[in-house]
Amino acid sequence: MTRSLLGLGMLALASMAFALALGSVTVSPADLWQVIQGEGSTLHRTLLLDLRLPRTLAAFGTGGLLAVAGALMQVLLRNPLADPYVLGLSGGAAVGALLAMLMGMGTLIISGSAFAGAMLATVLVFGLAHGTGSWTPSRLLLTGVVVAAGWGAVITLMLAITPSYKLPGMLYWLMGDVSYARSPWPAVVVLAVSVVVIMPLARNLNVLARGPMQAAALGVSVRPLEWTIYVLASLLTATAVTTAGSIGFVGLIVPHMLRLILGNDQRIILPASALAGGTLLVLADTLARTMIAPEQLPVGVITALLGVPTFLYLLHRSR
Repeated sequence: MTRSLLGLGMLALASMAFALALGSVTVSPADLWQVIQGEGSTLHRTLLLDLRLPRTLAAFGTGGLLAVAGALMQVLLRNPLADPYVLGLSGGAAVGALLAMLMGMGTLIISGSAFAGAMLATVLVFGLAHGTGSWTPSRLLLTGVVVAAGWGAVITLMLAITPSYKLPGMLYWLMGDVSYARSPWPAVVVLAVSVVVIMPLARNLNVLARGPMQAAALGVSVRPLEWTIYVLASLLTATAVTTAGSIGFVGLIVPHMLRLILGNDQRIILPASALAGGTLLVLADTLARTMIAPEQLPVGVITALLGVPTFLYLLHRSR
């Protein structure tokens, strides 16, 4: 366990150094080390500390949030194909963000509207799935799929009535773009706090993954634990979407891949998902910045191009 997490931590640091060094202006390892030590030229310090470092941290925090949320959703729904967006949270966030863009609001209002939309989707899905009685994972999943389809229709309507000069920004947000991140710290702080909070529950999550009846027989309070997972996963997803828009496949592929490599122990999967998800998105964002430099691609395009063949391979291997 310790060796695996240490390896992932070193890989995360290497990916960050790689992201800081590469771009339209390449920074040599010697210059990078000088800036880390508080020295170096003013140009390099401005380029690395003011431009690339915040974007790199935002990418790491967003990727880690999505991967941990995906791992939690897969335990909650007991479905290895579940991802953070399966319950329609990204649709609610997208409607809130696009509405703010349509009204010409600033970046702060757009982020707040996206978070409010995600929280509204969370309450809506849970309320409809609960109904007058209790809810089950299958009922929650079906409700989320239907609500997500409804959000998709609203998004299509908004894009259809939006003036043409506002469409590029909206489309980039929908595809996921770390360059829209206003500040990396909310994502990084929420990721660190969530991992600390969820780790004491990892043993109970291992039992819950085997089924609610077996978990209840072993003394686990199933319903409060499921509520905790749902609320925490929703908060993680809302923070990630607020930071960088809708970025697909990270929350689906990373926990699934780690489970095949490291086993199904949540005490390892959860912190490993935070590190691996952040590393994956940092590398994907670096590729998005450098592939057709000086032009930049939305990082969601890169994760989709990498995610589809990877997931198909994982499905073939698990079969």
